[in-house]
Amino acid sequence: MNKHKRTSIKIGTRMIGRDHPPFIIAEMSGNHNQSLERALEIVEAAASSGVNALKLQTYTADTMTLDLAEGEFFIEDPNSLWKGRSLYDLYQEAHTPWEWHKPIFDRCRKLGILCFSTPFDATSVDFLENLDVPCYKIASFENIDIPLIRKVARTGKPVIMSTGMATIAELDDAVTAARQAGCQDLILLKCTSSYPATPENTNILTIPHLKDLFDCEVGLSDHTMGVGVSVASIALGATVIEKHFTLDRADGGVDSVFSLEPHEMRSLVIECERAWQSLGQVSYGPTEKEKKSLAFRRSLYVAEDIKAGDMFTTKNIRAIRPGFGLSPKYLDVILGKRCNCDAKKGTPLSWDIIA
Repeated sequence: MNKHKRTSIKIGTRMIGRDHPPFIIAEMSGNHNQSLERALEIVEAAASSGVNALKLQTYTADTMTLDLAEGEFFIEDPNSLWKGRSLYDLYQEAHTPWEWHKPIFDRCRKLGILCFSTPFDATSVDFLENLDVPCYKIASFENIDIPLIRKVARTGKPVIMSTGMATIAELDDAVTAARQAGCQDLILLKCTSSYPATPENTNILTIPHLKDLFDCEVGLSDHTMGVGVSVASIALGATVIEKHFTLDRADGGVDSVFSLEPHEMRSLVIECERAWQSLGQVSYGPTEKEKKSLAFRRSLYVAEDIKAGDMFTTKNIRAIRPGFGLSPKYLDVILGKRCNCDAKKGTPLSWDIIA
């Protein structure tokens, strides 16, 4: 496998890596429902929710498939969200018109979030280069399209690649192609290419394995419902989270079922950052913040007045709070010994009063 020295990656002004808060991407996909006004509202809502970037998909129905409504070009799977649709019609509905890209990019810049896209063929890469995108995304279904990966890598921009369906051998082909074509900054996203995906099929334990295998930053492209899987992935080393985003699932749209609404995306941003903050480092013993709490541990105290010469018993000494006496671990050692002075109830036990 390829071995690259792993360092933080810079996309736009944002650093991505273990030492930086998670990079959160809101995926618009087809949730604009063929309305530029709605697309711009999605941008506004994404920025307000605290994400770092908005992602589009750049294709046309003709660059994706053939205009046929039969055989393998027609979706008959009864369990599919898109049953009864031809691939061509589905992509026609879901695609983001290319003339919308610039106003969407401009709105993102105005609101202080990054905007980039997933190209699906060489013409879309050329188009996006004219928009000065800060990075590129390779979709799971395209991670075997080596010519496309090489084309994207030759731009010299960071590449984020989803790993859905790919075997280790296929991923090695893709990563090798990207690096040989000049990609210096690569992020792989663990992804399950079912819509929606279930937590049981997400297998986020793959995240640290991917990181070690390809020596690169790794994140999660999450098609599950809710935020739990994304948050959990942060604990396993994910530094990038991608989630589909919509204004309101009730409005419908090709990806609405597994998309987050604005209040949910805000929760995702907050909880992923909390998960990242909690990682810290391997640590034992009291932290600086905990040191004041040491006073409230249990320790050995005189529980009733004792005279000099009295024997220590379970009645006159007890392990109680606060923690200014001897540790409770010495109780068995002290029982049966005698006190060398008068001691009032509430006196912390110390070695110098034990005969």
